[in-house]
Order: sequence, then C-alpha cells, then structure tokens
Amino acid sequence: MPKTLAWHETLEIHELVASQTICLIQCKSSLNNVTDDRLRELYTFSVQALEKNIRDLLQFYPQAPREEEMLEDEERQTGTGFQAGELLSASKSAVRNYAIAITETATPALRNVLIRHLNSAIDWHARVFNYMHEHGMYQAYNLSQLLNNDVRNANRALQMREEE
Repeated sequence: MPKTLAWHETLEIHELVASQTICLIQCKSSLNNVTDDRLRELYTFSVQALEKNIRDLLQFYPQAPREEEMLEDEERQTGTGFQAGELLSASKSAVRNYAIAITETATPALRNVLIRHLNSAIDWHARVFNYMHEHGMYQAYNLSQLLNNDVRNANRALQMREEE
C-alpha cells in the first residue's frame, strides 16, 4: 500500500471535515440558546461527537497526496480499468444509499436488514478498491492547499467556545 491516501478518499475526508466543521460551529453557537434540557443534552452530545469525528479525520491529513508526489501525464485506464471503475462507482453508490436509507428508517427489523446490507456494500467496495489499487487503476493527486484550509478551519471550530 502507498504511504499516501488516494485522490477520492482524500476528497471524501475533505467533504466530511468541511461539513462537520460547519455543523460544529452552528451547534456551539446555538448551544446556550437551547432551553429544553433534553434538547440541550442532544446538542452537547452532538458537539462532542463532531469534535471526535473531526479529530479522528484530521489524523489522516498528513497522509494526503502532495504536489511533489504527482505523476505527470498519467494514462487513463481503459477496458478492465473502466469495468473496475464501474464496479467501484456502483459499490460506492450502494454504501451511500444504504447509509442514507438507515437514517430514514424507524422500524428496527428493517434497520437491521439495511445495516447488514450496508456492511456487505462496504465489503464489496473494499474488494473492488483493493483490486483497482493492486492493478494500478486508482490514482492519487495533490490536494495540499485544500487540505491545509480544512485543517485551519477545523482547528478553529475545535477551539471555539460555545456562545454565551
């Protein structure tokens, strides 16, 4: 395995950190205006969960690809690479679709089935990714400036105090 993250997973981490940073800022800004005790507990729980998520994800930023590691004029894969890419795209969509469906499910038995399917989709994605990676079909690129901005904004949100 390479020492850097791949392009797409780096972008996904960027999206997660950026969106959760915004949510963390909103939660911290609103927390002291929440008067219902149970809702305030949910806000506090949310702040703690978001802070943990952001800290966990920021640990991967040093593994993001850097400009000096880019390969110039990379050739586009065709044939087998295209077919593997179709599977990767389908498996990624399955993971996202099941994750979204779980958040809309109130029936415990259905939730359990969807969770089982989500885990299967995650395994499917991992198998396809590993195949593509082993065969040089999954490339990484430089995202230094974007990621540095994420780190700066996320650290600001993590250090931010709840509005009084």
